[in-house]
Amino acid sequence: MHSRDRRRFLIKSIAAGAGLGFLHYLPTTAKPADGKRVGIIGLDTSHSIAFAKALNAAQPDPVFDGYRITAAYPYGSKDIESSTKRIPGYIEEIKKLGVEIAGSIKELLANVDVVLLETNDGRLHLEQALEVFKAGKRMFIDKPVAASLSDTIAIYAASKKYNIPIFSASSLRYIKGIESIDKKKVLGADTYSPAVLEKTHPDFFWYGIHGVETLYTVMGTGCKSVTRVSSPDTDIVVGIWGDGRTGTFRGTRTGKHDYGGTVFTEDGNKVLGPYGGYEPLLTDIVKYFKTGEVPVTPEETIEIFAFMEAADESKRQGGKSVTLESVLAKARKN
Repeated sequence: MHSRDRRRFLIKSIAAGAGLGFLHYLPTTAKPADGKRVGIIGLDTSHSIAFAKALNAAQPDPVFDGYRITAAYPYGSKDIESSTKRIPGYIEEIKKLGVEIAGSIKELLANVDVVLLETNDGRLHLEQALEVFKAGKRMFIDKPVAASLSDTIAIYAASKKYNIPIFSASSLRYIKGIESIDKKKVLGADTYSPAVLEKTHPDFFWYGIHGVETLYTVMGTGCKSVTRVSSPDTDIVVGIWGDGRTGTFRGTRTGKHDYGGTVFTEDGNKVLGPYGGYEPLLTDIVKYFKTGEVPVTPEETIEIFAFMEAADESKRQGGKSVTLESVLAKARKN
């Protein structure tokens, strides 16, 4: 079956079954406690190694509560060169951290309790996530949730169908300065991040998602429409929220890559940045593995992807305003 036809078949199957309202590291002999064996799907991203180094350290942070990565399935993008070329080196690196290499996702799932779906290629996430759902495992899905808004909706529909809550987040949700923001007093925000492009993914799904998620972390849900100005080097997206607030995202493709923003509040302007590393995200992942409670709602994640899809549609229409509901309606039909 052609990959596109297979993806459509998977989405239809899900829809039929669920409604959707919307240092130093441990040796290979070390064993985690029961229920705390973590499996990784996808060794084509540096996130996999960063998480493994944190969880499998000889003296890991107690906040990780004994969760350790015990197995990994390497694949992974098959045709994105920047991702595929990493896999051989990351296999060797993660093996040194005491992680066994599985020959298939099925084999991995038989030997772990929870899953980090790290595959860098969002086109593969729906099919891979379904295997995890069917095995009854809790799962964190790294950015992007999927390479289309339709697949994103389908994944959360499957989460509902199999009664397994999931969450996805960029580590930029935890950028420094965010902890001092009283979100009830936010009047608006401007955020920025690199927005390099990958031809296999919608523009912001690949990398601009980092700055978009930072925007949503302070603004919350409720964006109604977006307008995008695009040039070869820079994108600027202006979102209008239902309560009249305005939030903007600037995605850059030249100069030094950096992340940050300004939040406009009733008490004055607050500056976001610099990047705070992976540990705060990993802390929330472990809490989710333990409790099943997600720190980011499905509704917020789906809206983030609708925001980015609407921005793409605005670009296609020469910068016209596009509603999020219009792209959501189109995606649901698919």
